[in-house]
Amino acid sequence: MSPLPQSQTAARQATADDASERALARSPQAAFRHGILQSVPFMVVIVPFALLFGVVATEAGLDIAQVMGFSVLVLAGASQFTAVQLLSDNAPTIIVILSALAVNLRMAMYSASLLPWLRQATPGQKAWVAYALVDQSYALSIQHYERHPRLSMTQRLAYFAGTAAVVCVPWMIASWVGATVGQAIPDDIALDFAMPITFLAMIAPMLRTPAHMAACFVAIAAALVLAGLPSGLGLLIAAPLGMATGALVEVRAERKGR
Repeated sequence: MSPLPQSQTAARQATADDASERALARSPQAAFRHGILQSVPFMVVIVPFALLFGVVATEAGLDIAQVMGFSVLVLAGASQFTAVQLLSDNAPTIIVILSALAVNLRMAMYSASLLPWLRQATPGQKAWVAYALVDQSYALSIQHYERHPRLSMTQRLAYFAGTAAVVCVPWMIASWVGATVGQAIPDDIALDFAMPITFLAMIAPMLRTPAHMAACFVAIAAALVLAGLPSGLGLLIAAPLGMATGALVEVRAERKGR
């Protein structure tokens, strides 16, 4: 290996070590603030996304209390949009529930991924983490934990709380704003750009293995092929197909590695 790549590798390792030392030195309060700072860029898409949900939900016939019930109790943008769209299409209640659950199945995978890092948390701590677990808080937290594996449990929970505070609280507030004043937003302001941009920004950097890529593309292909099915059934089928494909690719890769 030439000296140049070796020096670059050494420099990157030194930078990573310095970052880990800084992370380990943070108090829980500092870790909380660090989580907040790293989550702030998501506000660019979270706020328009939540405003759009408030507008769409009220147009579908929900009152403000019902909109806030969605945003506070469900706290999952994609499944909230799915449910509201199906309600607007007069889909059967069971289809609405199953479709929303299918969209949120990824939360089970998120939980399994976080378990090794938060195993020693108390039941109460795990409960609020589960409540505040959304795409953004998961994406930032799992990357932070993997970069700094020696963090204490208190530091991990504080960082997660910081990321969740910036994502969840503005989501609720902006949902309320969208439900109350959304009708005043001009039609030419395309708030619907927020959903695809949010998911692309979060998911694309995390597609790091063949299993991730296979799950992603199979789910996309299946959703497109089955888009004509009524009441969102295409999405209900595409999600487990993608997950099954990813699991199969992962199992085969592990067998080859033995």
